[in-house]
Amino acid sequence: MARTATALPLRTVEGEPVDVTPSRLVVAGYTGRDQDAVRHHIDELAAIGVPEPDSIPAFYELDTDLLTVDEDIEVAGEQTSGEVEPVLIRSDGRYYLTVGSDHTDRALERHDIKASKGACPKPVAGTVIDLGTQPASLPWDEITATCWLGDELYQDGTLAQLLPITDVLAEWDAFGAGGVSLVLFGGTMPLLDGGFRFGREWRMRLHVPGQPAVECSYTASVRKN
Repeated sequence: MARTATALPLRTVEGEPVDVTPSRLVVAGYTGRDQDAVRHHIDELAAIGVPEPDSIPAFYELDTDLLTVDEDIEVAGEQTSGEVEPVLIRSDGRYYLTVGSDHTDRALERHDIKASKGACPKPVAGTVIDLGTQPASLPWDEITATCWLGDELYQDGTLAQLLPITDVLAEWDAFGAGGVSLVLFGGTMPLLDGGFRFGREWRMRLHVPGQPAVECSYTASVRKN
């Protein structure tokens, strides 16, 4: 389905180069740990025309060419916004954790969620935390994720609000979809003010206790026709 991307220029937080050429890019949605709250959120979205997912968690497989570590991206319209997400990378039997942004076309989202995600690049940090072959050993509930739009705080919280990304990966693998070289966006936490905002300057930060924080900053510009 997805085409093979060129290798992502990644390095560990210790500065070691990492060779990752992803064969699959998957964005997971509705991964909140409180499933009653997830159901309520789905109902809220349905009320404004956003279609319900086929499954919970939902999985949207996208073209790997959307992945980027660039600091500048182009989008098609004014109504787009980012979301901070933990990103799990599986490559050659090893796992890496980083942070990324599920930048999404919110106008298109009301008609087709997968198309709205596929309409925008997916920025990720150029640095990763090497988890070795046992990613489940991390203290997932203590990891913090933060997003700023310009200088304003947009999202902030711990991953305790989400299903552990290793559980989300297990759900994906259970579908038989797998992917030897896989990049998985693990979902996001609620917006602090409860509503989407649109803008140009985005910064995402993920902090694992005992590890240097990883950050992804980028500018989103509307593509000129």
